[in-house]
Amino acid sequence: MGLNLGDIVPDFKAESTMGTIKFHEYINGSWAILLSHPSDFTPVCTSELGSLASRIHEFDRRGVKVIALSCNDVNSHREWLGDIESYCPETKVKYPIVADPSRDLAVRFGMLDPVEKDAAGMPLTCRACFVIGPDKRVRLSILYPASTGRNFSELVRVIDSLQLTDKFSVATPANWENGRKCMILPTISDEKAKEMFPKGFDTVKVPSGKAYIRLVEQPTL
Repeated sequence: MGLNLGDIVPDFKAESTMGTIKFHEYINGSWAILLSHPSDFTPVCTSELGSLASRIHEFDRRGVKVIALSCNDVNSHREWLGDIESYCPETKVKYPIVADPSRDLAVRFGMLDPVEKDAAGMPLTCRACFVIGPDKRVRLSILYPASTGRNFSELVRVIDSLQLTDKFSVATPANWENGRKCMILPTISDEKAKEMFPKGFDTVKVPSGKAYIRLVEQPTL
C-alpha cells in the first residue's frame, strides 16, 4: 500500500549506518526526505548517494533531515560507503542509510518496483522519494523506476516551493526557481491581495478576460 499526499508517514525502528533510527523521533518537528534505493553496490544508487552527500549542505540550510534506505543489511551499507565517497571525491556521507533486508519497510511505504527484479528474482525497491513536513505528513511523493536516477536540483527546488507556499499565500508556476515571481492564490480577492502584497502585483491578460493569473515578486523567507 502506497502513501498519499497528506498521509502521516508510518513510524519505524530500524538499524542504519548511524545506529538505530526511530523515524518519527528522527524527524522531530523538522522537514525530512526519505529516499529509497534498489540495492547496495549498484551504479545508479552509488551516483545518487554520492551526489546527495556532496549537496547535503543545501538540505541542512533548509532545515531538512535526510535519510536513505536500501534493501541490504548495515554491514553491506558500511562497506558500500567507501565506494560512494570514492565516486564523489572529497565528500562524506553524513546522513543515515537504513537497512531493510526483509523489504518490510519497502512494502509499508509502497516502494517496490513491479517490473525490475534482482538476481534472485525478488522485486527491486524503486527510487521512491518522500518529502515530509514537520507535521510528519507526506508533502511530495515521486517514484522513479530503478533504472532512472534522481535529479537533486529538482528536489531542492520543490522543497523551496513547499516551504515558501507554506508561509505565504502564493503558488509557484511551471519551471519556477527560487527568486522568481510567484502567483497569488485564486482564493484571495484583489482587495485582500493589495493588503498582503503592498508592493503590488501584475495581472496577466488572457483571452477569456478572467483576471486569475496574478504575478507577484517572491516573498522573502
